[in-house]
Amino acid sequence: MARQDDPITLFRDWLAEAEKREPEEATAVALASADADGVPNVRMVLLKGAAADGFVFYTNLESAKGRELLANPQAALCFHWKSLRRQVRVQGPVRQVPDAEADAYFASRAKDSQIGAWASRQSRAMAGRFELEAAVAKYVARHALGTVPRPAFWSGFRLAPRRIEFWENRPFRLHDRTVYLADGDGWRTEKLYP
Repeated sequence: MARQDDPITLFRDWLAEAEKREPEEATAVALASADADGVPNVRMVLLKGAAADGFVFYTNLESAKGRELLANPQAALCFHWKSLRRQVRVQGPVRQVPDAEADAYFASRAKDSQIGAWASRQSRAMAGRFELEAAVAKYVARHALGTVPRPAFWSGFRLAPRRIEFWENRPFRLHDRTVYLADGDGWRTEKLYP
């Protein structure tokens, strides 16, 4: 059982349960960001790491999310595991992961995914599917032999949690909500009304 004073351990325990019950996409998470004008945007991404220093995901830096996070480095995550009737919400500042970390993760991806990262002009308009297929063919030919280097426009972000809320369904909509708030080197907790 997770220590109640450590939300990262508790999160990992909940994620491990979700991976058993929802093995297809237990790491899927809604990522909310806002542009420089404060206009919000949300989409699903895949969590690639959770540790005391933050929650990590990867993207094309020239995508809508990449541009928004670079312009306004604050974000929120919402994990929802329907089969467990649980959700976790995380808020905090984001920063780009170091190049070495992005390189290591990129190298671990399947070659088709690496090629896709090069070929996709993520979030931008395209004339048609053929344009994407032609770009894929171009990069397949270019990187037919050897390793595929990480594009400079592709990296990851780490959200440093300042607020983590654990929500668990209870009968009669009297749900259990516990919030962990960053407090110096530790956390303080609050129980919330459902």
